[in-house]
Amino acid sequence: MRCPQCGERDTRVVDSRDLDDSATIRRRRECGSCSLRFTTYERIEAPRLVIVKRDGVRQEFDREKLASGLRKALTRRPVPASAAEQAADAIEATLRAEGMTEVPSSRVGQLAMASLRELDQIAYIRFASVYQSFDDLEDLKREVDTLYAQWSPKDGVSSARDGAR
Repeated sequence: MRCPQCGERDTRVVDSRDLDDSATIRRRRECGSCSLRFTTYERIEAPRLVIVKRDGVRQEFDREKLASGLRKALTRRPVPASAAEQAADAIEATLRAEGMTEVPSSRVGQLAMASLRELDQIAYIRFASVYQSFDDLEDLKREVDTLYAQWSPKDGVSSARDGAR
């Protein structure tokens, strides 16, 4: 590591600490030539994640775009404001864990729908109506019927949460 003041390559690490996210290391360094102390940050560079759209167009994964879509579906629903952000983080982590650098947009949609199904059924239907591009009311009704069949009216909980399908 070069000293930012004199350009000397002879620097030593004085202190290293993990930051809160534990994916970043903060290092205090000292130049062997001019004695300047400076800080560097080291983190793993995640590979780019590319989304392949239905028409074949490739686009870099945009976590904020995903979170925005989830927030729209959850608008005015009794769900914590942080739920969309947490769901977007979980979806991104799942995609990265799957180890593919190119991911079909349908996979992102499936994960988003699964997250919304667990969070709020109305938000799920809102998202599904846009994502699945229902052709008519019959398609929408079929989706609502499927969701309703997995819902337990006695406690208002989806049986999909319990693992029953």
